Amino acid sequence: MEIVHYFSMFAGAGLAGLAVVAYLLYKIQQITVTNEKALEIAAAIRGGAMTFLREEYKIITVLVVLVAGLLGYFMSPLAAFLFVIGSVCSTVTGLIGMHAATMANVRTTMAAKEKGEHEAFLVAFFGGGVMGFSVASFGLLGLGTIFYFCFHRPDFITLITCFGFGASLVAFFARVGGGIFTKSADVGADLVGKLEAGIPEDDPRNPAVIADNVGDCVGDTAGMGADIYESYIGAMVASIILASTEHGATNLTYLAMPVVLAMLGMVGSIIGLVSNVFLRLQPAAMLRSATYIAIASFLAISYLYISHSGLENELFIAVLFGCIAGVIVGVITEYYTGSTPVEKLAESSRSGAATNIIYGLSLGMESTVVPVILLAIVVLFAYHFGGHSFGVSLAAVSMLATVGITMTVDAYGPIADNAGGIAEMAGFDPSVRKITDKLDALGNTTAAMGKGFAIGSALLTSLALFEAYAQKANMPVLNIIDPFILSGVFIGASIPFLISALTMRSVGDAALKMVMEVRRQFKEIPGLMEGTAKADYNRCVEISTKAALREMILPGIITIAVPVIIRFTLGVAGLGGMLVGATVTGVLLALMMANGGGAWDNAKKYIEAGNLGGKGSDAHRAAVIGDTVGDPFKDTSGPALNILIKLMSMISLLLVLI
Repeated sequence: MEIVHYFSMFAGAGLAGLAVVAYLLYKIQQITVTNEKALEIAAAIRGGAMTFLREEYKIITVLVVLVAGLLGYFMSPLAAFLFVIGSVCSTVTGLIGMHAATMANVRTTMAAKEKGEHEAFLVAFFGGGVMGFSVASFGLLGLGTIFYFCFHRPDFITLITCFGFGASLVAFFARVGGGIFTKSADVGADLVGKLEAGIPEDDPRNPAVIADNVGDCVGDTAGMGADIYESYIGAMVASIILASTEHGATNLTYLAMPVVLAMLGMVGSIIGLVSNVFLRLQPAAMLRSATYIAIASFLAISYLYISHSGLENELFIAVLFGCIAGVIVGVITEYYTGSTPVEKLAESSRSGAATNIIYGLSLGMESTVVPVILLAIVVLFAYHFGGHSFGVSLAAVSMLATVGITMTVDAYGPIADNAGGIAEMAGFDPSVRKITDKLDALGNTTAAMGKGFAIGSALLTSLALFEAYAQKANMPVLNIIDPFILSGVFIGASIPFLISALTMRSVGDAALKMVMEVRRQFKEIPGLMEGTAKADYNRCVEISTKAALREMILPGIITIAVPVIIRFTLGVAGLGGMLVGATVTGVLLALMMANGGGAWDNAKKYIEAGNLGGKGSDAHRAAVIGDTVGDPFKDTSGPALNILIKLMSMISLLLVLI
């Protein structure tokens, strides 16, 4: 009956999360949209986003069916089925988040116009909450159900790994495809609109403006949701596997602990959400306090649970360090993407784009050092106090346990950004855009916290998955001077660079097509620049869609194929070396790209706020060019690497479980 007790808790928490999702959707719908122009623009954004997702999911479905067939042949039909379920859960999470974002963006605009800043903030915040609590709910329901039906099966570990593999596979394609879409549109819109035509951002005369706003939805909402869902599931799967090897395959108390922590994180997230809604704090304070209250509540409840459930009290230290690391990495990320470093980066723009790019690259490189050292310290403490590798995995789970609220804070930003675009295109009073710009700026700041959690959890989860791989492969040590292992290390280290090169080039190629199309429309459509004619927005959406769907395939094939090739050429040990190399370079590149890209973006915004000559100045032109370089860094290649290292680890783990 013990398994029934755990399942009832997991299912109850998952259903409570879905109830929160339903409530937030209801609150968003309470804002009525009466402006026909705003409705038309919102419908165009929603239509473009749904069209892209529909076409993207068609391609992903073909791949899922092929992989499921292989899993069914080499493992079991049930393994294939759970792989498909993991894929479907990730897909549904993205769709729900997309639905909420495209519903909330225009309502945020209307709330800013009719009710003021606070109400506009709440609409965007609730829209982000739908994404956050959907991720947590489907994760708990999925793994909780597998626990209930499969715990006593001898292939339980294989089954939950297949479920996690499904989530990882969808996340990689969703993140890469969405990232290529959003940045090709953004770069094309900026280069021609801002620099060549000299028109404001989100000006309706810019043909790429709808595609740019669609990109915020498909890349920064649906793609990000699939990314975080994959991390959430991957951390729990790795922790369950390590619990089974270190504490016994039938010790339900330890095996269920990662999912219990996720459940307690859901409770903490709900407390963080509710407390801040009733406190009615200022938006900036609310975004921060919601995260901190959720984490503090989670830690308090976790301490009580560990103290009264027969678990070792030292495990709480691993939980504590996981949460602290996420916050500190987020703070470091925020420092490098704001305040003094960004002001110095903006100063470098006065001598041109070259010095802006040089300084931005140096900032990104420097920003990797302290977070990696911090995470290394966390690994040591979690390993020592948390029962060896199981403690490291618990730190990863704890970092993501409050995903309901941390994802809310992150997903809020793209909605506020979209709201500003709708206000501009609908021709609303500048005071409306002033409110949405303020909310968007808050989102850019707090997104640093979300990136800190995403990158930190990627490292810890990858280490946990690697340890699970090593244990299942019966490989207690790696002899680094073994030529097979050393070859694997170097090959693995090269893969993040290759994937980054492919995704960066994809954005560049797609952006070139976008630039040429925008120039063509400005030249060939009479009255477009005068505002008397309408741009062909659909053509730009079509360009980004086709480019993203075409370009995401090769990185996906490489990511799946390389572990398989290494396994059957260099062996199990060589595959372990590959994971070491890929994890080290992947984490460093992800940090460098995320922080460098964020710094370039905020340096541009700093100048646009009226500093160093403001909009239209030479410094502004240089900063815009730097920002276009940073766009694929922070929103395409960097995020893809977080998933890359975990997906390769998951595939490698499956290869030794077959």
